Amino acid sequence: MSVTIKEVKSRAQLRTFVNFPELIYKDDPCYVPPIVFDQMDTLDQKKGAAQSFCKSALYLAYKDGKLAGRVAAIVNNLANKQWDHKEVRFGWYDFIDDVEVSRALMDKVEEFGRQYGMESVVGPLGFTDFDPEGLLVEGFDCLSTMALIYNRPYYVTHIENMGFKKDADWIELKITIPEQLPDRVLRVAEILRQRANVHIRPLTHKLIRKEDYGHKLFDLINDCYKDLYNFTVLPREMADKYLGFYLSILDLDYVTILENEKNEPVAFGITMPSIARALQKSRGKLFPFGWFYILRSLFFKHEEGVEMLLVGVRPDYQNSGINSLVMADMFRKYSEKGVKWAETNAILETNLKNQGQFKDFESERKKRRRSYIKPLDY
Repeated sequence: MSVTIKEVKSRAQLRTFVNFPELIYKDDPCYVPPIVFDQMDTLDQKKGAAQSFCKSALYLAYKDGKLAGRVAAIVNNLANKQWDHKEVRFGWYDFIDDVEVSRALMDKVEEFGRQYGMESVVGPLGFTDFDPEGLLVEGFDCLSTMALIYNRPYYVTHIENMGFKKDADWIELKITIPEQLPDRVLRVAEILRQRANVHIRPLTHKLIRKEDYGHKLFDLINDCYKDLYNFTVLPREMADKYLGFYLSILDLDYVTILENEKNEPVAFGITMPSIARALQKSRGKLFPFGWFYILRSLFFKHEEGVEMLLVGVRPDYQNSGINSLVMADMFRKYSEKGVKWAETNAILETNLKNQGQFKDFESERKKRRRSYIKPLDY
């Protein structure tokens, strides 16, 4: 039995790369397909927005002539400079339960890293922190989300048997939404609003256009997250890619923005109705009928839950307690709209401040995911 590795060079091969997980997970009730066109744009070696600061290669594995796996090898020059390390990332790493296949794919990642003088291999990570990252190590029986990776338990065994060790862990919480917010939460939020001299700014598409508010938020996200694990502070030109995608699918009623007395955004909470079931029905494709399922879940007939994509507070306000005001406004909206539960995005297990935001609500840890690392041998 032999494994053949082919580098992705054509648009047709890229589509094969993007669609490969369907061979493994098509009938898995927990797997949520990504939006195909967004994956194609992200991974395009010529047009991808991250190619201006990343070197990358995509590989497909074939076992006895049959498609068996895929992986992306990435050298993020901005992140390596920012964190003063030399790492090659692996991402979009999927494979059948075959050691030869998983090893052959990782060999290509390591080979790619050596070409650029890297010293370690880390992942799964994407080009940036807006890409799926972190291998699922707990919660295999839970429905995945639009933004994060789903994988089978055997992935963990394969990667750890190659000598990879834990580099960082994230957890994900599922929070039960009360019909009414506790009086204490509302009272504390009002005290903090007055003390910090901040106000809630309703966000509209007109405001985004008039004040270039999307770029303001992008800059704020960079500022809030710059010290978190392996975060890449992104150049402003990257904003257009992400803003174009997310602003097209976000219901702005689910976005909370706090401004200070100078009308500068200082904190945010970005949520969207869960479209996990819609993506399963559409298999991540907009045509012929996928757009109907996705738009219905986003704007017309919401599912019972929401995904908390991003929450952040500007560094100079992080000890002011205004994150409680963000939470209060977000959860007030959830209650008014009849939302039953909210699922957080991945939260670093060491980020106790972030986890502490939910202390006033009933919550349960549903998933854990991990970034692995090992030295690169020469």
